[in-house]
Amino acid sequence: MAFDACMLRAVLDEINREFPDARIEKVTQPANDEIDLLIHSGRRSSRLVFNFGPTSPRLQLSSIAKENPKQAPMFCMLLRKYLTGARITRAEQLGFDRIAIFHLSCYDELGFPTERKIVSEIMGKYANLIVLDADGKILGAAKVIDFAASTVRQVLPGMKYQIPAVAEKLLPMSIERDGFLKALAAYPAERGADRFITQTYSGVAVQIARELVYRASGAIDTPLDRVDKERFFSVLSEWSSLLKAHSYTPTAIIGADGVPTDYSYMDITYLGGAGKKTVSNSFAELFDMYFSERDRAERIKQRGRDLVNLVTGGIARAERKLALQRQSQKESEGAEEYRLAGDLITANIYRLSRGMASFECDNYYDESCPRVTVALDERLSPSQNAQRAYKRYSKLKTAGEIMKRQIELTLGELAYLKSVRGFLERAESEDDLIEIREELYAAGYAARMKGYRSSKRTPRRPLTLSTSGGYTLLVGRNNTQNDRLTFKLAERHDIWFHTKDIPGSHVIMQTGGEEPSERDYTEAAAVAAYFSQATSDTVAVDYTEVKNIKKPSGAKPGFVIYKTNFTAFVRRSLGEEIAKNG
Repeated sequence: MAFDACMLRAVLDEINREFPDARIEKVTQPANDEIDLLIHSGRRSSRLVFNFGPTSPRLQLSSIAKENPKQAPMFCMLLRKYLTGARITRAEQLGFDRIAIFHLSCYDELGFPTERKIVSEIMGKYANLIVLDADGKILGAAKVIDFAASTVRQVLPGMKYQIPAVAEKLLPMSIERDGFLKALAAYPAERGADRFITQTYSGVAVQIARELVYRASGAIDTPLDRVDKERFFSVLSEWSSLLKAHSYTPTAIIGADGVPTDYSYMDITYLGGAGKKTVSNSFAELFDMYFSERDRAERIKQRGRDLVNLVTGGIARAERKLALQRQSQKESEGAEEYRLAGDLITANIYRLSRGMASFECDNYYDESCPRVTVALDERLSPSQNAQRAYKRYSKLKTAGEIMKRQIELTLGELAYLKSVRGFLERAESEDDLIEIREELYAAGYAARMKGYRSSKRTPRRPLTLSTSGGYTLLVGRNNTQNDRLTFKLAERHDIWFHTKDIPGSHVIMQTGGEEPSERDYTEAAAVAAYFSQATSDTVAVDYTEVKNIKKPSGAKPGFVIYKTNFTAFVRRSLGEEIAKNG
């Protein structure tokens, strides 16, 4: 659901209750559209997250420490100047809209006590974070809005803060019978009851409106004139009481693939069996669970956008090149026809003369000896026609051999770039991106990386997991690490795993010279299936001892060859389970 005014009310209640008179210890900006304040109250610490991005703006407490850029952005430096050391005296909701104001007690530059305010506007693509002084003047804003951007409302340093204009609606906390019946009578009866709720009461998300209509009528799209008034009023009254009493139920909806698809401050019943519901102990826990993976992927996507563009463009170019090469190879397949024509002309040269356009003869080179027609160039003599046919044969045959080698090279490059794309999709940190940059640099793609210079740094350790039998699994995070893992870290008798004909990570099971159980082999192969670009649940995985793995001279990172191996068919979902459990 959207982060509506009701959800903001619930979150502010949790902040005021859990962290009264909290002190701001630190200000960080892990992403362009997010500010995190490390706050401390009593013996407890937490992170107060202000997300003002267009996709998932929100306000929340969080226990997740995020990776920050080495150099803080300007807005973060400004907030550190004004907010570090300040105490949050109270947090309130402005006009029951998606606007939160945090009142701060702090000291100015001269050391005198003063007040400041943090204004969090959680309004979709217009979301913003603004800092005010004691007089309500703007000290700084995440998104500066000048007169060119808007003639209605500007957000500029030095200007007086203006509250965004909002439509006048009824408050959900003050639902009473007379007002409800009056609003009901004035609203078009043929329209949906959910629209009546969103257009009559302030700060209500569509999902909550549908839930309330479902509780009143048994369906989410019931027209207003088909909803029982008394039942409808009873449901809205219960909802109003929930908001007034701050009796919330932090709920998440989990899809069939295990990924959370929605969240709410109250129980959601209208989905039926379409999703699994989980209830969290707090909104901080709810949002950490819901947004952690989504935010991580978005941050990595932003920081690695140039790499994604480089690899995606490289894949597209390689695929176009491959199509042209295969077309040329197909054309070269007609080489034998020209050789046959040359042989037949030579065999029948005694009865041919210049000026003939064609001739018929028996094809002595075919067991059935059929009659065939051989085309000639009238301008050439019979011997010149034969020489011309042999030249065309030689040219096409050579082109075919060259194209075969070129296709092999292009397929190798395509497989390599697809493997890099897979590692980019699974990158978890800035260090992962740095190693992939290093890999592409070493592989000869530096010319397409603007101003990039290789840096000397300590290589990251591979991902480490364990089988149920206690054997350590080492998983490569990129192709360079795959090579280092297989040829430097692994012992000769360790077991190497990799998906068959599918790009993915090298997985090493360290055996210490022992023979693992069948279960351990299965789990290691499943991990290799999970850390690959396989899409189906049943995946073929090759495995063999490390001593059987060879790397051809000049091959790209991650490319190896082997002959002695076994193949196991395993479930990718088992590997996912092992990876999540560590």
